Amino acid sequence: MSESTLRIGLVLPDVMGTYGDGGNALVLRQRARMRGMDAEIVELTLDGDVPDSLDVYTLGGAEDAAQRLATRHLTEHPGLQRAAEKGTPILAICAAIQVLGHWYETSGGERVSGISMFDVTTTPRETRAIGELITDPTLDGLTQLLSGFENHRGATILGAAAKPLGRVRHGVGNGGAEAVEGVVQGSVIGTYMHGPLLARNPEFADYLLSRATGADLTPLDLPQVDRLRRERLAVGR
Repeated sequence: MSESTLRIGLVLPDVMGTYGDGGNALVLRQRARMRGMDAEIVELTLDGDVPDSLDVYTLGGAEDAAQRLATRHLTEHPGLQRAAEKGTPILAICAAIQVLGHWYETSGGERVSGISMFDVTTTPRETRAIGELITDPTLDGLTQLLSGFENHRGATILGAAAKPLGRVRHGVGNGGAEAVEGVVQGSVIGTYMHGPLLARNPEFADYLLSRATGADLTPLDLPQVDRLRRERLAVGR
């Protein structure tokens, strides 16, 4: 952290918050506060700039029209891109992967340019992927299964500069032949998992907090969170 307060950027919740993914910022703030840290959520809406000075950023899902608005805003206000260049952790959920990619194709066949933070492209699948998603993480620092709820029609192909977040055990994930899910490129991580993701995967939440603060974090003893995690993993098996 550059200051005494952990600043969590909730990016464009006015257009990129369709599936409750703003909860990821809430989880980060709460887990930081439970460790005695000062933490605040900074909402970055269409009405303002996108600073590159926050400690961690989260983006959520959206529909086609909202994705266009988000892409235009992030192009005109490239603070998120500058933050990524500095190595700031950024979490992108579902449609945010497509906005941060090179381009995505709409259900009507139109190709829409993204902001190219991810070396990925996305085209529509024949059928929508809906249901529980469980993966084995391939990101260094994560050891526990990841679980979430996927609801998307996009099939995302990774380019040479991008790596997957995990390998699919149950569900669809990115929708390609390799059965992988998500994308990791530098400090930017994308996944199709809703839930919210970080409420269901506390190790992942602490991974982002550790990256944001530079601190080694002792796991929290939260039986209710562990119970939720076991329940969700059981549903997907």
